Amino acid sequence: MAIRVRRHVGEGRGHAFDLRRTAFGFTLLAVLVCGAGLTVRAVLRSAERHPAVAVVSAALLVAGTVALLRGRRSRRTAADAAAAALESAYEVVDATLEELAAAEPVAVTEVLRRPVPVDYAAMDPYEFEEAVAGLCRRDGCPDAEVVGGAGDLGADVVATMPDGRRLVVQCKRYTADNKVGSQDLQRFGGTCYAVHGAEAAVVVTTGEFTEPALEYAEQCGILCVDLDGLTAWSEGSAPPPWHATAAAESAGG
Repeated sequence: MAIRVRRHVGEGRGHAFDLRRTAFGFTLLAVLVCGAGLTVRAVLRSAERHPAVAVVSAALLVAGTVALLRGRRSRRTAADAAAAALESAYEVVDATLEELAAAEPVAVTEVLRRPVPVDYAAMDPYEFEEAVAGLCRRDGCPDAEVVGGAGDLGADVVATMPDGRRLVVQCKRYTADNKVGSQDLQRFGGTCYAVHGAEAAVVVTTGEFTEPALEYAEQCGILCVDLDGLTAWSEGSAPPPWHATAAAESAGG
C-alpha cells in the first residue's frame, strides 16, 4: 500500500525575508570587500619593493581566475592559459634573479668599502695614537707604528710614506674647548726634524688649532689636521695628509 507523503507548505516557494540573515549577509560582504581592499593594498606595496614577486603573484591570480571561470566549459583551454601565464612569470623571475646575481658582488663590495664612523674623541690617548697609525697603514704606510710615551719628544707615530719619505705624526686627543696652541706646535717643531728626521711632519687632533698655532705650522712646514680633517681622512673623502706635503714638495721643486 502506497503511503502518500504530504508536501511541506513552503516547498517550492521562495524563501521568506529574514532580517537576521540579510544583516549577516551584508556584514559578511563588507568584511570580504575590506579584506580584498587590504589585500590589494598590500600587493601594491609589495610590488613597489619586490617587482618580481608581484609579477608572479599577479600571474598566478590571473591564471587561477581564468581556470575558475572557465573550468566547466573549457578546462583544457584554461589550463593552457594558466600554464602560459605561469611560464611567463617564471621567465620574468629568472631574468630578475640573473640581474640581481650579477649586481650582488658590486653591491657587497660597495658596502664593505663604506667606512664605519669612528668617535675619535671618545678614545683615550693611546687608542687615538693606534687609530692614527691604523689610518697610515691603511693608506700605504705598512710600517706605521706607535712610538709615543715617556720621552718620545713629540713623536707619537712614525712611518715610511709610499714615496719613501719619513713621516712623523704627533697626536693630540683634545676636547673641543681645548685647542692646540702655538706652544704645542713649537715643541713639536723643535724635535720633529732635528731629532726624528722627519721629511713630513703632521699634527693630528680631535679638537682645533689656534690661529697662532696654524701660522707657526705654516712657517715650519707642519701640516695640521683638525677633527673635521681627521674625519674626512678616515671616511675617505679626503686624501692622507702626506699627499699635501708631497704636492708642496713637488711645487717647491
